[in-house]
Amino acid sequence: MTVLAALLVAAASPALAERPMVVDDAGTLERGGAKLEFGWNKDDSVRGLEGAVGYGPIDNVEVELAFGRGKDHEPSPDVKVRAIGAAVKWVPLQSETGLSAGLKYEYGREHVSGESAEHTNALAGLATWAFAAGPRLHVNLGREWVRDDDNLNFWGVGAEFPLTEQLDFTIETFGEEHSGPDRQAGLRYEIADGLKLSAAAGRGNGRNIANVGVAWEF
Repeated sequence: MTVLAALLVAAASPALAERPMVVDDAGTLERGGAKLEFGWNKDDSVRGLEGAVGYGPIDNVEVELAFGRGKDHEPSPDVKVRAIGAAVKWVPLQSETGLSAGLKYEYGREHVSGESAEHTNALAGLATWAFAAGPRLHVNLGREWVRDDDNLNFWGVGAEFPLTEQLDFTIETFGEEHSGPDRQAGLRYEIADGLKLSAAAGRGNGRNIANVGVAWEF
């Protein structure tokens, strides 16, 4: 799970896992590869847009920049949320089948209208087990440090199941200390080489969550 997703699943954060999932995989773009992502998300009364760009500068390393903007429609007047983030993923162990494992560092800055900006750093261990038949299981364990606030451990477990050559089903659960788990399921469809549409919906901690988006790897 990404720190930005943990910070602002409820507030239009940029998510740094492969859409539509919050739990990240232990994999990187190929050297010289890039990706663009754009999406819409909902968390109860909060709705927003997010985008990200990623690049593989060297083997086994991926860097990413992301942004998010959202609005909480429940208060009066509306509360606006803005977030930016950056991440570096290093996955020295990568395998087509069996275990892949690595680390991910993330930085996030969130600003809620009328409040001071919040800065967060996080470090997570990533593990993926790829089965020969196609399914993949992902596990994330990490800790986030929030300036002038509590430091928390976070976790996530997710899986992807290929239904056809183009269509994957995703399911996951994730959370952090002192809160219950969130759970969501989704679909990812590759409409052309490297171009994917996705959507997911779920519930956790008394609220509904959802996201839809598009991603292009090239």
